Amino acid sequence: MSDTATLTVSDRLMHILAEQAIVDRSEISPSSTLEDLGIDSVALVEVIFSIEETFDIAVPFNANEAESGEFDISSVGGMIKAVEDLISSRND
Repeated sequence: MSDTATLTVSDRLMHILAEQAIVDRSEISPSSTLEDLGIDSVALVEVIFSIEETFDIAVPFNANEAESGEFDISSVGGMIKAVEDLISSRND
């Protein structure tokens, strides 16, 4: 794998998800859901910790509640956008 500094948010997030789901990165697309990947609520907590550490951001407390609307976990694409938004707001 290439140097993580050169990877996009999307690449880095999909790597985190692939590690947690124990699937090949090629099996993950922006339309994949956590359910598709076999990531349950316990695994989601690990994903969130990894996201926070990798991107130096704070994911909202209730991110694992899909209806909260603060952090979209409905799909990988939604998570990518949510992470990008948190990174952007950190830099403002």
